[in-house]
Amino acid sequence: MRIRNRLLLLILSILVPAFAIASVAVWYVYKEQRAADVAGMQEAARALALLADRELQTKEAVLRTLAASPAMQAGDLAAVYRHARALMPPADGTIVVHDLAGRQLFNTRQPYGSPPAQGRSNLMTLRQAAGPHATVVSDLFHAPVGKRYDVALQIPVFVGDALRCYLSMGMTVERIAPLLGQQGVPANWVVSLLDRRGSVIARSRDASRYIGRQVSPGLRASIAASPAGMHQGVRLDGTPTFAFYSRAPMSGWTVVMSVPVAEMRRPAFVAAAGLGLLVTVVLLLAVGAARVYARGTAAPIEQLRLAAERLGRDEPVAPFASGVAEADAVSAALADASARIRDSKAHLERRVAAAVAAAERAQRALLQGQKLEALGRLTAGIAHDFNNILQTLSGALQLIGLTDDRARVQALAATCQKAIGRATTLTGQMRAFGTVQDARLETIQPDLVLESTLPMLRSALPGTVQVELDVAPGLWPVTIDPLQLELALLNLVINARDAMPDGGRLHLAMHNEQLVEDTQGLAPGPYVRIELRDNGTGMAPETLARALEPFFTTKPLDKGTGLGLPQAYAFATQSGGTLTLQSALGAGTTATIRLPRGAGENAAPEGAGTAGGATGPVLFVDDDPLVRATMVEALTVAGFDVTAAASGDEALARLEAGCPVRHVVSDIVMPGTLDGVGLAKVVAERFPGIRVVLATGHTERRVSLPGVRLLAKPYDLAQLFAALEA
Repeated sequence: MRIRNRLLLLILSILVPAFAIASVAVWYVYKEQRAADVAGMQEAARALALLADRELQTKEAVLRTLAASPAMQAGDLAAVYRHARALMPPADGTIVVHDLAGRQLFNTRQPYGSPPAQGRSNLMTLRQAAGPHATVVSDLFHAPVGKRYDVALQIPVFVGDALRCYLSMGMTVERIAPLLGQQGVPANWVVSLLDRRGSVIARSRDASRYIGRQVSPGLRASIAASPAGMHQGVRLDGTPTFAFYSRAPMSGWTVVMSVPVAEMRRPAFVAAAGLGLLVTVVLLLAVGAARVYARGTAAPIEQLRLAAERLGRDEPVAPFASGVAEADAVSAALADASARIRDSKAHLERRVAAAVAAAERAQRALLQGQKLEALGRLTAGIAHDFNNILQTLSGALQLIGLTDDRARVQALAATCQKAIGRATTLTGQMRAFGTVQDARLETIQPDLVLESTLPMLRSALPGTVQVELDVAPGLWPVTIDPLQLELALLNLVINARDAMPDGGRLHLAMHNEQLVEDTQGLAPGPYVRIELRDNGTGMAPETLARALEPFFTTKPLDKGTGLGLPQAYAFATQSGGTLTLQSALGAGTTATIRLPRGAGENAAPEGAGTAGGATGPVLFVDDDPLVRATMVEALTVAGFDVTAAASGDEALARLEAGCPVRHVVSDIVMPGTLDGVGLAKVVAERFPGIRVVLATGHTERRVSLPGVRLLAKPYDLAQLFAALEA
């Protein structure tokens, strides 16, 4: 923070507390003044309420004089009528006599003897609540005879001790309004007289406009809750006001004195504005003085800042003299530091360059070591499993040469076939780590694969593991190697089984899923989601991080090879999808495979063909002499006329020489200028009548040739015969 800003803060730290104290004082005065004003307003409202009651008491005295007159005591209603009409001219009001049932006996606004009018006041209702001896005052009502708003006062008339009738006096509200207007309140204040229902009886301003209207519900609720108090709201004319009210004890009417909010707050606002203006002027003067002083004080500091910036940019810094001892000392220190830093920087750059070179060499060595470690585990695992298979084949073939027993020979041949099956399974697992093989791809319903594999999956689980299936109807087809999917499901089920040694639940679900955004490297689009979730022991983070490495396993040597999860992951990625794992210790593991929706139709299962449907000479092409000799012998035994070739170039030469050929069976990966795919293309262009079957154990090329059948090594003779017949 700059020095000038610090000086300003120093001034503010003095003025702001003073301003705060002054504000508190003004607020206290405002609160006290307002409390006094509120008390005065409430007292004024109470006085007006008592004044209204005294006016009614005057009218009550008139009625009691009339009730005690000899004519009323004698029951001479005609004389009472004349006397009452003289006391209360019809223009000022009316006097009415009711019998005990509430029927009018006469009304001074009507000729004596006229049929009684139907009264609209609530006097008799109030009479029932107050009793026969009380004086009651009505609420505002519209007089049917006078055709205007009236209020009425009623007393009982006794002759001796007997209640004879009720004597009422109706008064026009115009006679009451001047009573409120004569109290000398300011012009923008309004004094209103309300009946029990909150209707305006009289008003000091615009009385004729508001008589009969009810005040706001909030004010009515406040009046109902307390006989006296204050309510902040909006007047009937829309002005925000403080309403001070007081209820008259005799009539039950309420006097409301409405004072505009601005009138109540003006004194405090004036005081606060004056004080604020004074403090602002003082503050501006102090800030101006501080700026003048800070400008002279901050100049050397600004020079030091510029010198520090030059030091940060590795520029030479020269000392300066400012007359301020502290600033001059710092300037000299900066100049000395500049020289030292420039020398140290050159030395440090040389050392950093050497350290970076050493770190890069160590990083390359570490990566190479990790590659060699992974390759060592992979090759060791393959060598171990293939050596076991080769040992089985070697022993069985040696025994075949030592026995003449045909049954024994067939048993040994079956053992060899089992060893070949194990080798096929192992190469299938290893193939999953390479590229996808077109020869094994089919567009198929994944639920059909699960249906055919489910008995094997259940047999791999103990009875303590409960399998829960959730397969959605209408699953999309997927283009995959079905055998690889079966193997992936089996590997995942076996992992789940080993994670639940004491039993548990395995949830297996298949659903369609539409990805709308890039998820874990998958492009948006339609996928089939295969999920296996167990409630087993789960995996620690360090185990989960290495779970997909080939030959990595936490199981004993005879319990696992470490190829299960890597095979499932490789299968999913080669099929255009992915496999993800979610696991935690004690929370189980969830493996999720997502496979993209296949573009073609579902593939029909192939039947086992026989040589009986295929005819014609065959050109067999393979660079391996053992494979070539074996398959030529098998095709010859099956009745084909077979010609052999060791390469694509040799096969093309035989075709160009006119060798009679109906079928070409060729390996894909071969030496020379033509591999199997190139040979198939040449045959399709130059010899369209010849059928081509391609076989491969592994290739990184994608094969998509119309009319060309693909076989995956090792294949059965029945598969070859079916391909030739197709």
